[in-house]
Amino acid sequence: MPKPIVALVGRPNVGKSTLFNRIVGRRLAVVHDRPGTTRDRIHAPAEWNDIAFTVVDTGGIEVLPDSVTSGRRPGPERVLAQDSAPFIPLMRAQAEQSIREADAIIFLTDAASGLTPADEEVADILRRARCPIFLVANKADNASLRQDALEFYALGMKGEVYSISALHGDGVADLLDDLVQALPSSAPEIENEAGQDWGVKLAIVGRPNVGKSSLLNKLLGEERAIVSPIAGTTRDAIDTHLEWEGVPITLIDTAGIRRRGKIERGVEHYSVLRALRAIQRADVALLVIDGIDGVTAQDTHVAGFILDEWASVVVLINKWDAVEKDTYTMIEYTQWVRQALKFLDYVPVLFISALTGKRVRKVAPLALAVQAARFRRIATGELNRLVQGALARHAPPSKRGKRLKIYYASQPGVDPPTFVFHVNDPDLVHFSYERYLENQLRNAFEFPGTPLRLIFRARAQR
Repeated sequence: MPKPIVALVGRPNVGKSTLFNRIVGRRLAVVHDRPGTTRDRIHAPAEWNDIAFTVVDTGGIEVLPDSVTSGRRPGPERVLAQDSAPFIPLMRAQAEQSIREADAIIFLTDAASGLTPADEEVADILRRARCPIFLVANKADNASLRQDALEFYALGMKGEVYSISALHGDGVADLLDDLVQALPSSAPEIENEAGQDWGVKLAIVGRPNVGKSSLLNKLLGEERAIVSPIAGTTRDAIDTHLEWEGVPITLIDTAGIRRRGKIERGVEHYSVLRALRAIQRADVALLVIDGIDGVTAQDTHVAGFILDEWASVVVLINKWDAVEKDTYTMIEYTQWVRQALKFLDYVPVLFISALTGKRVRKVAPLALAVQAARFRRIATGELNRLVQGALARHAPPSKRGKRLKIYYASQPGVDPPTFVFHVNDPDLVHFSYERYLENQLRNAFEFPGTPLRLIFRARAQR
């Protein structure tokens, strides 16, 4: 049985992401004083009193006035999440989806701000929910604020008002004690040794506005992430689990990565940090490139981050439906991509359209094939026959009158495949000859999209 789902719901800037991080015990959600920081739904496993459940952080619910629905922009006194104003209807849709899926709801309010009309509007939405609702007055950091929190009984919600401080942890334990008692029973979910990730991890990465969230939604077959033509829509690294032909997969949608000098302080800075961490824990990075713009300097910048982490890669050329093409366009485009990403010439390139779904079904099988290559082992005898043949075809160049000698090779590790060459002097290895040996390995054995680590070690002297 799946784990019960607990949704955190409320107007913007009441501390939902802070409570989310407190419950899961990790800083997963971006937390900032700016209202509207969280936009997409973020899922994470949690446990309390030996009861496991899934907690969902949502964007703030704002009920738009008639002026907005009629096409006029609301005034700043009305819209709390001003910089997220274009996303308010989408954020509300994401929150309402979480309400429908939830087995219990934590309705957060702000004790410091007191009861507001926006809280009353959220309460009206939640009265249609068919699961237990826990009304929580957050930011009750002292006795006076805890006393003021009693005014939230005016919302007419069933049960008591829980006064807590998500930032300091005060009152959270009492809330969780009652929460888990209201959850339906569930069977324990199988997780890996880290207890955090599930199956093969595929990180969807790229610069802003190339269609990463659209690809996530198309792979899942639902509107899991907010999609907008406005660059920088996604802020958190969103983990979503699915099974592809029996193989468990964790899809990680990430914020767009820009060059360091162009990253703004605050929310974007932390969003990019989470994107980079997603690359660090990914088995395969799905590098999404805008087919209309082609490979840009920012794309090569993101590719460099992937290489630094020794992650496997699949290059996805998105928006292929909008590219004018003929019989030879795909071949010529592939050559252009490989030339632009010279250090990723071993990666597979797939042309897709996240909008229409063209070739999207090929993404997961291709990524799983690339992930399998990370664990391929070559027998020592077979490996040394290849090395001796490579030496016979192209002898190593000499350096200061001394020539490199390779005595034997072995593969001590995988993930990524690691080869150790025992030589007379590692300083004699020129980078061009190292590249030659890597190409020989790739020509003889298939390592699609996977980096190879070559180590040259001096043989011990007798």
